[in-house]
Formats: sequence, C-alpha cells, structure tokens
Amino acid sequence: MITLYGAGEGFGLPEISPYVTKTEVQLRMAGLAYEKVRAAPQESPKGQMPFLDAGGVRIADSTFIRGYLERTYGLDFDEGLSPRQRAEAWAIERMVENHLGWVMIHGRWLIPENFAKGPAHVFDGAPAFVRDQARRAVEQTVHGVGIGRHSDLEIVALGVRSLAAVAAILGEQRYLFGPRPCGADATVFAMLAAILTPFFETELKRRAEGFGTLVAYVDRLMAQFYPGFEWDVETAVRAPVAA
Repeated sequence: MITLYGAGEGFGLPEISPYVTKTEVQLRMAGLAYEKVRAAPQESPKGQMPFLDAGGVRIADSTFIRGYLERTYGLDFDEGLSPRQRAEAWAIERMVENHLGWVMIHGRWLIPENFAKGPAHVFDGAPAFVRDQARRAVEQTVHGVGIGRHSDLEIVALGVRSLAAVAAILGEQRYLFGPRPCGADATVFAMLAAILTPFFETELKRRAEGFGTLVAYVDRLMAQFYPGFEWDVETAVRAPVAA
C-alpha cells in the first residue's frame, strides 16, 4: 500500500501544500491506490512535504516521488509527448515550482493578514515563539531565493509574467499539451489552485482571475481529480476550451 504524507485539507483547498497536491493528482492520474496521512515536515526524510511510503521505502520530494512511481509501476506521465514537449514540460514545471511558487508563498506567509488567518494556525497549541520563528525562517528563505528582495509590486509583476507564460502555452487547449493531461499538468494545476483559492486575498490572485483560461483550467481539473471537493472561485471570465 502506498501512503502519501501531506499537510491535509485547508485554506480552501483539498490539500494545503501544492507540492503534495501535485503528487496526489499524479497518483490519481495513474489510478494507484493510496492512503493519505497528515504529517509534519520534520517527519520527512528531507524535512519537506510530500513524502511517500511504499512498502517501507520512503521517498521525499514530489519530483523524485514521480520518478519512483514511473520506475516502479511502469508509468510514463508524459506518454505521447514529443522530445521537445517533454523538455517544455520540464521547463514549465521548474518555472512554476521554483519561481511562481515563491511568489505564492510570499502572499501566504509574508502578508500579515494572510499569515494570521492561514499559516499561523498550523502552530496552534505551540508557543508563540515557534510560530514567529517559522515565519522568520520563511521570510529569510524567500529573501535568499531572491523574490523577497523586491517590492510587493515587483513581486506581483514577476508572478504575472509566469501566469501569462502558462496561459500562452495552454491557449485554448484542455490540458497543457492537448487532449490528455501530462505530469506537468499536476504541477501547474496545484500551484494555480493555491493562488486562486478564495481563502486568501492577494494581488496575484486578483491578477490570476483575469486569465480566464487559467481559471477554467483549474475549475475542470479540480472537478476531475477532486470531484467531491467544493471549489468556488468567482470570476467574470470563463473562456471556451477546445475539445
């Protein structure tokens, strides 16, 4: 039995962490049975979420989990893609996880109102200094990767460029590369949902709502992979999607 360790439902999302969501969607794409258990990052072999236990074998980091699933179960999440499309899928994932993801984290953790209503509650029951230390650690990391060195407006501008790039690649297609989802769809869906959740108010969310094709993309992947989850993002734009 596969056990997926994650943060659990919260923040208006079926899973708090977009990196856990990515892995969970890929498990569902593959039709693999699994159970999901809440865990803390310090329980992971790499101190981060998600991590997986498969018959006593523990694998951490969503990218390495994907590789393990493909090797072990004979899967190819990019089946049908050309070599160029596979390269583009990798580049999209890196942009989304290693750039847009930090903009999302900035909005959750470093906007005081959002931190107070969201991440701060992860530390309910712990001494206040633990919560404060965690927030400072995130702030230092965001600064270290570069995003935190910019003004709020500059950070949003960088995020919007990534949103525009994804929207241009998606176009009017159902998924990133046509009529069937690939591994990168799990990554992009997870991060866009984390940005568009109605739980938080950020300028990036407001700008993301202006990309009708991205909103519609998240809506239909949420319905596909989390059919029992109540998802409601209000927007005036719903763009048509090619079959």
